[in-house]
Amino acid sequence: MAPTSTPQTPFGRVLTAMVTPFKADGALDLDGAQRLATHLVDAGNDGLIINGTTGESPTTSNAEKADLVRAVLEAVGDRAHVVAGVGTNDTHHSIELARAAERTGAHGLLVVTPYYNKPPQEGLYRHFTAIADATGLPVMLYDIPGRSGVPINTETLVRLAEHPRIVANKDAKGDLGRASWAIATSGLAWYSGDDMLNLPLLSVGAVGFVSVVGHVVTPELRALVEAYTSGDVQKATEIHQKLLPVYTGMFRTQGVMTTKAALTLQGLPAGPLRAPMVECAPDEIEQLKIDLAAGGVQL
Repeated sequence: MAPTSTPQTPFGRVLTAMVTPFKADGALDLDGAQRLATHLVDAGNDGLIINGTTGESPTTSNAEKADLVRAVLEAVGDRAHVVAGVGTNDTHHSIELARAAERTGAHGLLVVTPYYNKPPQEGLYRHFTAIADATGLPVMLYDIPGRSGVPINTETLVRLAEHPRIVANKDAKGDLGRASWAIATSGLAWYSGDDMLNLPLLSVGAVGFVSVVGHVVTPELRALVEAYTSGDVQKATEIHQKLLPVYTGMFRTQGVMTTKAALTLQGLPAGPLRAPMVECAPDEIEQLKIDLAAGGVQL
């Protein structure tokens, strides 16, 4: 496992939620995944999230998920944390995915809030603890109510933090007040899951990022977190402000669409998207070029 793991930063500080490259015919591109993973770790990532939403996990099979984790581990597993997304809205299925990820050799698990069926907080608690009980791997929760339909309430996060393997939370709730209280009371390692809030979340106790824009600006994200943790808040703020066009541009439409477009512009593995996702329209790509250039990204 990567040498940057501590109780305070169990998965390092800078992670990218990696897209899943596909071939022109829609098949999984494992060679491309290995090349992209190597590029991202060379750029400064401490870890990669595989089979997350940005990895189009709703449209990949269980076997493809295992193959992808295995391929990325072969490429960068000795240098970076390889964290497998295993969350679904079916606890039994999530447990199966978690056990498969452990057998494959994943270093940790990302478990998103169950989506669509909107369980109550007790249901969330039982879901997450059942998955954490199923393997020996450390777990990062993923709180994203805008997609899942329900938040993980602060009280539930505090309860979940009592589990010895639930060690972190990826916060895409977009609520700095709730984040402040949850960080203060849960003791979980807190990772920003909303790129625009990377710096603000550091200011209330986050330790790092699980980023989408890390596909194109990992060195800048690394510099931002290092500046902040060393006490140079002014430099961190300057980097944050420089990245604002990138944050905005990468989320003008769905993030995996713009990410694959940006990677293609840079000559990196990406490939098509699986339905129901679609490629960016020509005007969206032109706007993306403008946004990335404004943030200093070379295309």
